[in-house]
Amino acid sequence: QVQLVESGGGLVQPGGSLRLSCAASGSISSIYFMGWYRQAPGLQRELVAISTSGGTTNYVDSVKGRFTISRDNAKNTVYLQMNSLKPEDTAVYYCNVHASSTTTEPRDYWGQGTQVTVSS
Repeated sequence: QVQLVESGGGLVQPGGSLRLSCAASGSISSIYFMGWYRQAPGLQRELVAISTSGGTTNYVDSVKGRFTISRDNAKNTVYLQMNSLKPEDTAVYYCNVHASSTTTEPRDYWGQGTQVTVSS
């Protein structure tokens, strides 16, 4: 079993900042990818940012230069620093971890989701 707990969402004005955190726990053997997805009303869930075990990061074009994904491997935690937030960033943000446990092959695990609302 691998569990993900998200925190850090909330209401912020345009141009403001938030930092999301996602901590993975359980019988983790290896973490291959850690990332963030988001889903706005009426839209499909999209990949926002991803961090590989080798440290490579990738972002959806709409957040490049504004969002930064980082990870603390010792704590099995991934962060998403969101700056210069826009109303278009409003969505439920989900942490995603691709990992293997002591008893399972690699698979995706999802956080519970945290609401980010950007509004004046």
